[in-house]
Amino acid sequence: MDVERATVEVYEQRAREWRDRRPPRLRARARALAADTGPGAISADLGCGAGLHLPALGRPVVALDAAWAMVDLVRDTAPDAWPVQGDLEALPFRRSALGSAWARASYLHLRRTRLPAALADLHRALVVGAPAHLTMRAGDTDGELADDDFPGRFFAGWRPDALCDVLVGAGFAVTECAHDPEESSWIHVRVRRSHTLADTVGSNMRLLVCGLNPSVYAADAGVGFARPGNRFWPAARAAGLVSRDRDPSHALTHHRIGMTDLVKRPTARADELTRDEYREGAARVERMVRWLRPGAVCFVGLAGWRAAIDRHAQAGVQTDGFGGTPAYVMPSTSGLNARVPLAELADHLRAAAALA
Repeated sequence: MDVERATVEVYEQRAREWRDRRPPRLRARARALAADTGPGAISADLGCGAGLHLPALGRPVVALDAAWAMVDLVRDTAPDAWPVQGDLEALPFRRSALGSAWARASYLHLRRTRLPAALADLHRALVVGAPAHLTMRAGDTDGELADDDFPGRFFAGWRPDALCDVLVGAGFAVTECAHDPEESSWIHVRVRRSHTLADTVGSNMRLLVCGLNPSVYAADAGVGFARPGNRFWPAARAAGLVSRDRDPSHALTHHRIGMTDLVKRPTARADELTRDEYREGAARVERMVRWLRPGAVCFVGLAGWRAAIDRHAQAGVQTDGFGGTPAYVMPSTSGLNARVPLAELADHLRAAAALA
């Protein structure tokens, strides 16, 4: 499992003690999520612990935790739940299997740079429009807490604005991302799964590829540049950047190639986007670049860069970079841009990767 092993071990050893010392404080919020879940849809309590909030969630419900000792306790609190031992970073669900998700103080055990990929996996598992509620820790913590009554656990703290950026990048529409009014060390997050693509990004990226926005076809498929006539994946393979066709997760984990979009709203054509959308999206991507520090950024399609950054830009290396990182802008790989041959697109990707 990728979830912090030492943290899981604490829960394995002290599950019953944890259950007895942690009352279910958020049942009203859990009931609200249940009311917002479609009839008959599967809910999931991700990082369920002893299952103390499960009685308030809808049915059917999956109770998932990385610690088997916690999953075993679910039999007492919610015997009708479906218990599963599993990893937040590799959810054992098919695409669009879940109608809602509840995650009380679970994703906060992941390192900050690993959260985007974990949320992308959650996005994959949820049906379009599905609600989710997450509880995260506020602050700058990145390790153990000095006053933790269950020492040995890892915690990542967040600022609401930075967390909101990650959620939007992961393909969610954010309806709440704010401090708990009664306990400011906690952040409540309410989101809905958008019809879009989730970023596949993380630490130590060699190259971050930034498209203009997902096509409706790509959003349906769950893969960027998915349409058969788009030449991105053939060009990326020809350039030696990736070894699998239309597999962004493999590109990230095996080749350190990340993927995002300037604008998250899917459209049939890129010319349906507005200048304001491009500029707002560029600001989000720039904040992500300054945080994750990829070796270089490659913008696929001149239209977005010209709308948001430099209206006179030409394809190639951009003198001022982007977010303190070398930047390259290349022509669109869309089949509508057939005047640019595949070999030339591969050359552009090769040159962008060389910047790193």
